[in-house]
Amino acid sequence: MLKKILIGSALVAGTGALIGGTSAMSYVRTGYHSVRDHIKDQIPIDLEIKRVRDMIQNLKPEIAENLRIIAREEVEVAKLQKEVQAKGASLAKSKEAILRLKDDLQSGVKFVSYGGRSYDMDQVKKDLNDRFKHFQTQEATFDKLEKVLEAREKNLEAARRKLDSMLAAKRQHEVAVENLQARWTMHQVVDSSSQYSLHDSSLNDVRDTLDDISTRLDVAEKMMNLDETTTGIPVLEEAAPEDLVDQITQYFGTDMIDTEALADK
Repeated sequence: MLKKILIGSALVAGTGALIGGTSAMSYVRTGYHSVRDHIKDQIPIDLEIKRVRDMIQNLKPEIAENLRIIAREEVEVAKLQKEVQAKGASLAKSKEAILRLKDDLQSGVKFVSYGGRSYDMDQVKKDLNDRFKHFQTQEATFDKLEKVLEAREKNLEAARRKLDSMLAAKRQHEVAVENLQARWTMHQVVDSSSQYSLHDSSLNDVRDTLDDISTRLDVAEKMMNLDETTTGIPVLEEAAPEDLVDQITQYFGTDMIDTEALADK
């Protein structure tokens, strides 16, 4: 059958080539789709169900890989969160120190004491300048790090949603294939029932034959029980007895009807 279809498609393509132009390609595509659809229709349904089960199973490695990527990204994001938190705390302390030095510089005193040591205002001013430049650099780095963390957190959330949708779709596909399997099983049951109905007709033939045999045996037995005199040839004829009237009179007695009286009436 497939060979005939392929040959037919080739003839269609050849005819299209003779026609030429875009029409030829249209014929070729039509022939290709016809062959493809016919072949697809010839594939058994149970085989197609098994194939889609295998396709669902093949989703597992991809899902597992996504799980691995998400788990790794969760670890990296957690580390980045700790880093941002630590840098934020460090910046807060640096800011506190800078503001204290600024206040001391503005206080008008000539010397200040830190950690048991004294410093003049030139030293304080120089240290304050260095600290402020370092703070600005660290703050810029902190801002970029926060933006990186924000972006990675968004990407991680998007990956989680994608994974959730993949898992939900996989579950839906599993339910769908189970429904198809149930429908196919029911179809097979109905088909088997129709086959059993054919067998029922054969059983009916057996029952009718048994009834016919039973009827024939009943007739044969009835024939055996019949009296030979009622079914045989009447070889001897019995004559009526001479005292027939006396027998009837004696039998009926006074209950006999007066036939002469009836005649007079």
